[in-house]
Amino acid sequence: MNSLRTTLAREGLVAARAFGCLPPVGAATTTAQEAGKPSSVQAQAPHGAYAGTAACLSCHEDRAGTVTKGPHSHAFRAGTPMSPKGCQACHGDTKAELGCEACHGPGKEHAESSGDKTKIRRFASLSPKDASETCVSCHFRTEHTFWAGSQHDERNVGCTTCHSVHAAAGDKQLKAANETALCSQCHRAIVNKTLRFNHMPVREEKLSCSSCHNVHGARNVKLLKEGGTINESCVSCHGEKRGPFLWEHFPVTENCTTCHDPHGSNNDRMLVAKQPFLCQRCHVTSRHPPTVYDGYLLNTSTNANKIYGRSCLVCHQMVHGSNAPSGKAFLR
Repeated sequence: MNSLRTTLAREGLVAARAFGCLPPVGAATTTAQEAGKPSSVQAQAPHGAYAGTAACLSCHEDRAGTVTKGPHSHAFRAGTPMSPKGCQACHGDTKAELGCEACHGPGKEHAESSGDKTKIRRFASLSPKDASETCVSCHFRTEHTFWAGSQHDERNVGCTTCHSVHAAAGDKQLKAANETALCSQCHRAIVNKTLRFNHMPVREEKLSCSSCHNVHGARNVKLLKEGGTINESCVSCHGEKRGPFLWEHFPVTENCTTCHDPHGSNNDRMLVAKQPFLCQRCHVTSRHPPTVYDGYLLNTSTNANKIYGRSCLVCHQMVHGSNAPSGKAFLR
């Protein structure tokens, strides 16, 4: 009963202060105390070394959009710079958001020195690895778990290389209009393959680079998003090729890219070579003509008709594996 009374009394006191019935505890009453009262901007600062978001925007008005819209402005989501809950883990029981200073560091000295750039954290002057240290202080879970030591991290590609908080041109605060345009800045040879003749979902914007790759780091090869091998990544979509099969085709079980180029090709089904030359890279001693089909065979042999159409696949349709008892030759 005593605890209930204490709680009700405390809640009543808070309500009275909220409606202005009672002065705040420790309110200044003398003229000297009023003179020493901090300004409204300073009152918003969570700590003495911080100036507060309002002080930052008084000079950097062009950056106001960052704290009013976009993922970093979501005060309702714990962990964002504008969320009070996002600051408690590192800064104690403060009830004020850090805002701009969550990334750029304490800015009181910067503001009082008429904008001295050496007294604030400027990402433009930091190396990509050092700039990323600020980002990973929040972004270290889920898809960012394996960023440290990843291929991009080791090659001095940082968060600010691809993302811009204040001047984003595309979704996810990318510096380019889309993922393909961004990745092409470094991976030009790979992106050029998507423009080849054969049907390509990336070119049609049905897929993107991140559909297969986790650019922030992975525990497998090629920064793959799914599985531990290339085959596991492919069958995450192409489930009918998963297997196991009664009759396995060894190039298929080893690596899908033995026959297919997932980034684009001028051949049907994104094959790395045209039929039948693709099959003849391995099958050079079969009962069919072991030599490459050429103009001479085309004129002198009836077997040369296998150069037309789907070639070997006219008969050997189950090249990814067969469960038929007589499927050793992968016939249809």
